[in-house]
Amino acid sequence: METEPLLGRRRSSWQKLGTDESRKSDSSGPRSSSSRNNSSSSGSSQLDDLYIQQAAVFIEDAIKYRTINHRVDSRSLRLYRWYYSAACQWVLNTAILVILAMAFFEKPSSLSVTSDLRFRQVLWEPPCGLTEGIEAICLLLFIVDVVIKSYLLGWGEFQKSKWLIAYTLVLAASTVDWIVSLSLLCEERIRVRRILRPFFLIQNSSLMKKAFNCLRQTIPQITSVMLLLALHLLLFTMIAMLLFTRVQTNEDDKEWKTYFRNLSESLTSLLVLLTTANNPDVMIPAYSRRRAYSLFFIAFSLIGTYLLMNLLTAIIYNQFRGYLLSSIQTSIVRRCLGIRGAFEVLCCERSNKTGRSGSLRVTVSTNTVLQVLQKVKMSSAHKQEIIKQAKAFTHDCVTAEQFRDLFDELHKETVKEYPPKPAYRSLFLQKLQTVFSHRFVEYVGNLMVAVHLVCIFVALVHDAETPISQRDGFFSGVVNGSFVLYYLLEMALKIFALGIKGYCSYKSNLFDGLLTIILMILQLSSLVQYGLPRRGWNPELHGLLSLWETVRLANMLIVFRFLRIIPNIKLMALVATSLFDLIKNLRAFAGILVVAYYVFAIVGVVLFKDKIPPPQNSTNASLTSSISPANLTLQCGTYEQLGYWPNNFNDFAAALVTLWDLMVVNNWQVFLDVYSRYASPWSKLYFVAWWLVSSVIWVNLFVALILENFIHKWDRSYHPSFSDQESEYQMSVQDMFRDDLEEPTEEDLLERLRQHPHLHLPRGPV
Repeated sequence: METEPLLGRRRSSWQKLGTDESRKSDSSGPRSSSSRNNSSSSGSSQLDDLYIQQAAVFIEDAIKYRTINHRVDSRSLRLYRWYYSAACQWVLNTAILVILAMAFFEKPSSLSVTSDLRFRQVLWEPPCGLTEGIEAICLLLFIVDVVIKSYLLGWGEFQKSKWLIAYTLVLAASTVDWIVSLSLLCEERIRVRRILRPFFLIQNSSLMKKAFNCLRQTIPQITSVMLLLALHLLLFTMIAMLLFTRVQTNEDDKEWKTYFRNLSESLTSLLVLLTTANNPDVMIPAYSRRRAYSLFFIAFSLIGTYLLMNLLTAIIYNQFRGYLLSSIQTSIVRRCLGIRGAFEVLCCERSNKTGRSGSLRVTVSTNTVLQVLQKVKMSSAHKQEIIKQAKAFTHDCVTAEQFRDLFDELHKETVKEYPPKPAYRSLFLQKLQTVFSHRFVEYVGNLMVAVHLVCIFVALVHDAETPISQRDGFFSGVVNGSFVLYYLLEMALKIFALGIKGYCSYKSNLFDGLLTIILMILQLSSLVQYGLPRRGWNPELHGLLSLWETVRLANMLIVFRFLRIIPNIKLMALVATSLFDLIKNLRAFAGILVVAYYVFAIVGVVLFKDKIPPPQNSTNASLTSSISPANLTLQCGTYEQLGYWPNNFNDFAAALVTLWDLMVVNNWQVFLDVYSRYASPWSKLYFVAWWLVSSVIWVNLFVALILENFIHKWDRSYHPSFSDQESEYQMSVQDMFRDDLEEPTEEDLLERLRQHPHLHLPRGPV
């Protein structure tokens, strides 16, 4: 049902309400003038409440970078706010997490202590209908989700949303596959819906969808370099097959026999060399015969690994950055559009003399703005600051520019206000408070931690090769006890200088205080159990912890305490804040990697489950009957000789670990070899595809994000126009690229608002 025009002038809206009331009056008989006045007042109040509700929702959309092209009638707005409430989104996110986690429990189950083929026992498999029932609940929630989204956007917007259409198709395919699974009593080997599950994760995150779209648009742009890389690989493969041909003696055939026997093995050997995983092993047999052969391998690595691969990194970074900028530009437009849309639904005409009589200026009353801000769900710090600025306006009206400037606070990191220090009457106590609240107290504390670490290092070096039964714990006991007393004294003095609330308001103090309390408990436990440190202090084992276990745990905590120096070193603090920003902004990109892991793991289980038989000494009696004699090979560097038995695709969890080992590309030729022997030579395509997706594309995108974050932090930190406080701000992805983005013009925003499918702005100048 299309919503009625809700954004016309107040005059036309009131006229419509008056017309409706007159119709009611005609149909129900004569009414008194007082009842008509009450009805008109009630209609005006309802209209004002609706405008305030619309403005609040538009501002929330702007804060979350959501589109405002949704229904705006009162009932739809209540449904919209309920749908984006924390509880509703938590249920939806939980359903996504549950349906993704089903892969660990479905057949083949990952519920085993080890994935090693030699020790793995017969696993417990869930009965048919158990996981399918849980999956049905999740699918029902997703169906409700897509129905609500479709209703709120309307049929016209639904047809424009490719993600929403794909969401519907994925749900339909998953439901059909679920029905087929039950009809076959859960015995089907391939479940299509398992490969489709990661889509639910992508579609629920707007930033992840942007990253995915950017990745999809970046891939075609790197095909030229990929083709050049393939040509380089093929050219050197042909040269290698000509250089390392079969000769008469076995000693001279070693290079040919091991690495270049045929086209498939030659391509594989050089592809692995491109990742340096088999360097210099692939070169040694030929290099041992003639020095000149080394030039071939050096030239291949120089051109392929150091030139083409780095060129590929540069192209991926440049192209992805461009597409990401365009996507984030859309987010900025959404924020500006939401804020301007909120202003338009609130605007009223006020006579304002601007030099010409009769000229009008569109404004919003300050009280109305405050009412809207009270209804908006946002961080309390930002809300308080925006309300504070709104109350500071001298006139009882807010223009469009002032209204927009109010929400510039959303781009700023809130500065925490610390509680006031305690006030002491004694002059002596005041001087002590000044001394112990000075920054040099922090420097002395950092110096003492460094000295403590040096003492720990000396003790570790001294006792490195001494058996535990012959060690003397006197030195460690005295040192740790003395420094724990110092840490307690430091904490007490800080509490004295800052007050308990002021002390707890600093995260660094909470970190130090927690470690100090834990160290004190460990030290007291050691004293109770072993007494005071003395010469020949013996680490007898009795009770919960031995002496040396207690000391080792305490020393590890002291190493963590040394992290307190990070904020005091500018460059180190810059690196640390960049790391925290990276973790915060990496969620969308990590989500793309999770999707890749999930899909490749499911495909890997389907293709390679139980392809590698266990060795003869396996305790798994159910599988020993299928042992292949070829499995007993102990050729150096093979899967069997290296003992890679836990790395397989026999269940989902094992597949994830195997894919991680492949992404690192160290010895990944071992997996290429074993699965080409036991499964099919074509299995190499699967592993090469994973290498391209994970090691080439995603890792390069990860590097691009690190570069953008660190360069932006570095420029803000060392540019004279930025303060130290600004350099410590944590940035979102939008803030990271903000300097490269353009905000839309007022005319563009108004034109977009006039094209809103559920609002009807006047066509004249506003």
